[in-house]
Amino acid sequence: MEPLGIHHLGLAVSDLQATAKFFTGALGWSVARELAEYPAIFVTNGNAFITLWQTEKAASAFDRRKNVGLHHVALRVPSIEALDAVFEKASAHPGVRVEFAPELLRGGPAKHCMLYEPSGLRLEFIWAP
Repeated sequence: MEPLGIHHLGLAVSDLQATAKFFTGALGWSVARELAEYPAIFVTNGNAFITLWQTEKAASAFDRRKNVGLHHVALRVPSIEALDAVFEKASAHPGVRVEFAPELLRGGPAKHCMLYEPSGLRLEFIWAP
């Protein structure tokens, strides 16, 4: 018996509402479910499914260079044009910090960009032919 792949990704976030608005507003995903008592919001684009869990407000930001844990989430896009479009919309969303704009990945032909969503999670958008 072997795993088939990732069913969903659970992410702990410092601002549940802001991160959910990023996924729904900037990326066009939809809310599949909410659990106010947890609290959590489940978002999907029809292909990927991500669970967003609210941390306690005292939680510290993850340092990808010093801590074991999630380094980043890479979301695939279908074309270079789609990469440019998602970067334009996502980078303009309130609370987003850009690490770098679309550029060739190790000389290409793949192209990617990296940003931090409002809770500080590092997201990569990638077109890989």
